[in-house]
Amino acid sequence: MAAPPPSLRILVYSDNPQTREAVQLALGRRVHPELPELSYLEVATAPMVIAQLDAGGFDLAILDGEATPAGGMGLAKQIKDEVAGAPPILVLTGRPDDAWLASWSRADAAVPHPIDPIRLGDAVVTLLRLSVQ
Repeated sequence: MAAPPPSLRILVYSDNPQTREAVQLALGRRVHPELPELSYLEVATAPMVIAQLDAGGFDLAILDGEATPAGGMGLAKQIKDEVAGAPPILVLTGRPDDAWLASWSRADAAVPHPIDPIRLGDAVVTLLRLSVQ
């Protein structure tokens, strides 16, 4: 097994700065002792998400499904269709019943608002373990 990178890069997309902050506070600098530290890039617009993911170098993208004007679920579907080598995608849904929409978007995982640090952390650890293998 290859040595893990010095840090794992996570893109956090939401038009709401409080949501971006809540994600980072929930995950912290190290989400699991077996994984490298996390570094974050906050993004507030869909075009910037696409530009950053096109440039590469991310281990995970967390997209707010409630963002406006471009929601994270539609953006996740666009990324899966258009961005070669895209990282795993986690979508924050408006409510637990929206998990079917996250499935439609081809997101790799979904966690509902409000952000539960344990639930978000578990989903992120699962996706990052796949990413660093």
